[in-house]
Amino acid sequence: MDRLEAMSILVAIADGGSLSQASRKLKIPLASVSRKLSELESSLNVKLITRSTRALEFTDTGKTYVTLCRRILDEVSEAERAVKGEYSSPKGLLTITAPIVFGRLHMVPVVADFLKAYPEVDVQLFLTDRSLDLLEEKIDLALRIGELPSSSLVSKRVGEIRHVTCASPVYLKKRGYPKTPNDLKKHDCITISVLDSNKSWVYPKGKSNQIVPIHSRLEISTPEAGLDAAARGAGITRALSYQVFAFQTEGRLETILTEFEPKPRPVQLIHSGGRIIPLKMRAFLDFASPRLKAELIKLSQP
Repeated sequence: MDRLEAMSILVAIADGGSLSQASRKLKIPLASVSRKLSELESSLNVKLITRSTRALEFTDTGKTYVTLCRRILDEVSEAERAVKGEYSSPKGLLTITAPIVFGRLHMVPVVADFLKAYPEVDVQLFLTDRSLDLLEEKIDLALRIGELPSSSLVSKRVGEIRHVTCASPVYLKKRGYPKTPNDLKKHDCITISVLDSNKSWVYPKGKSNQIVPIHSRLEISTPEAGLDAAARGAGITRALSYQVFAFQTEGRLETILTEFEPKPRPVQLIHSGGRIIPLKMRAFLDFASPRLKAELIKLSQP
């Protein structure tokens, strides 16, 4: 059995959702697809797919094996491109993902400049606050904010982001400056549901944390809207420093309780690694890293 061919067929089944779709994509008879799948399962002595008259579903073992097959097939493709000399200059499609707001404000300018510098590279940029699986979603590179779970992914740290507390100067002049997190109990608060609880906020205290009960006068679903409400004097809120930066620069928001801030969150570029890193990815890492570092240093200032 041609193991690479069998892997390609299995991945095509996963992508298409059926044996018939894989047959059409690969332009091979449906009977051959079914036979190759059976041979692969027999060779591995495991069930990869459960089939019925209505549906096709991968077993847990099958899902894991598909992910590993994708990685192997990608490495084979990269090796072939290297042998053919396609690594003489960066070229091809580079797929990147980043959080929505950070991506719009800071990744898009870097990508735009990168495209000017490397005319033979195209980029697909997915802006989402979900952590996409790089292998399953066929993503080359991701920008992640926060600590990463243990994995085989390769990371390159480019800076850090602060989790800040802020309010408008007008609100603070009227209601006073909280000197400690406990003072927040006497203030109106705006909670951003994707970042904080609407019942309490957590601040570090020595080697542990203190949980501060708050009165959430307004609970809102997006950081932009929550910060806009705070800038209009509706109360005190918390957000990430890159989200607050423009409001702060314009004098519409002021950061407070800076000495009580949680530990900054790391910002990292991650990829699946492998023995061969495509030149287009290496070029982007070398191009983007110093630019993002410089931007994050500016954003991390109190």
